[in-house]
Amino acid sequence: MTDVAGTAEPAGIADALAELCSWQRPLRAQFPIVVANPGLAYLDSAATAQKPQAVLDAVQRYLTTSNANAGRGSYPWANATTATVERARDRVKEFLGDPDPDRSGVHFTSGASDGLRTVARDWLAQRLMDGDEILVPFADHEANLAPWLEVRELLSRQGVGIRVRGLPYQESSGDYDPAALAASVGPRTRFVAATHVHHVYGVDMNVHRIRRVVGPSVPICLDAAQSIGHLPFSVAELDVDFVVFSGHKAMALPGTGAVWARGRPGVPPFRPGGWAGTPNTVGIASLAAALDWLDAAGTDRIEAWTVALAARLTDGLSRLDAYEVLGCRSSLAAGSEVQRRRSIVTFRHREIPSRDLGFILYGHGFMVRSDSHCQAGAGESDGSVRVSLHVHNTCEEIEGLLTTLSSLQ
Repeated sequence: MTDVAGTAEPAGIADALAELCSWQRPLRAQFPIVVANPGLAYLDSAATAQKPQAVLDAVQRYLTTSNANAGRGSYPWANATTATVERARDRVKEFLGDPDPDRSGVHFTSGASDGLRTVARDWLAQRLMDGDEILVPFADHEANLAPWLEVRELLSRQGVGIRVRGLPYQESSGDYDPAALAASVGPRTRFVAATHVHHVYGVDMNVHRIRRVVGPSVPICLDAAQSIGHLPFSVAELDVDFVVFSGHKAMALPGTGAVWARGRPGVPPFRPGGWAGTPNTVGIASLAAALDWLDAAGTDRIEAWTVALAARLTDGLSRLDAYEVLGCRSSLAAGSEVQRRRSIVTFRHREIPSRDLGFILYGHGFMVRSDSHCQAGAGESDGSVRVSLHVHNTCEEIEGLLTTLSSLQ
């Protein structure tokens, strides 16, 4: 394979892609919207993922065979729906690698934003006292900052003052800085909110290192919106107490998400407040089907494929002087030993505004995100173009994108 500048692509990336091509091709064929639009390349999976036929079939099957409310009837359709919801809870635990499913719980939400807000409002706010401190990310997605600041404001109105401190970042790599974090942890640290994969820079934030710094008793809540469905996941290895994610980013229907709560000794149980109401049963059914599909496809292979495609893109962009790639500079070259971007590559043209570049790219058949990406206040202030990949994307799409970007220099 040769890049747009005529330089041979390094063997590592080419070999990884060539090895997985025969695996990827039939999976791509399972996405009806992709197959029906051969002239378009969907490069916005970080915003929402496309749905494979198996998920669409599961939705159709549920709606035409057992659509009813869950836990509110004794007739067969209602019983089948209740069983669907309970199976989905078990499926989430299994997919997350839950080592103690009898102790943990799963609460379904409308998405990651709703899930993080539920943890903040219905769990954390009840357990903080005057003078306590929490550590949260100030340069990740807004959804993983706003709820914790809302807790501070809520408690302040009740006469309880808490301190919200920012998680420190490593300037060179963009992930969390464990050495600097150690200086931020004190005897009043009660909670940590973190992100698994950054939604702009695509970097694995190495959350597993946080536990060693904060100790065994501080609860950690993980925003996994950009990792579930993209890479193998193990709550045991990450050693966190909450995992929150959106179903629509994991190939399920919109309006679906989940909070997994570990329920370990010493940590109060997570019980959302208020009347639960009717769950999004069809969305929950789609989530179970999506997790089944992802497991069958193999999240390890999905990770290998998308990481290699992202590496091919960053390597090509690094050769185009008109572009600035955001995030870790050391990982741009194809031969880099630094950790690769996890399916997300974000960049700017040095002269063309990002919003305009997004329109231009669509004119060439590439659907990308072009704005500030809902990044929290301490993040990038200018707009940028984000390319986010999934299993249905191809080498040809990346080569075509690089060719188009090269023509805009």
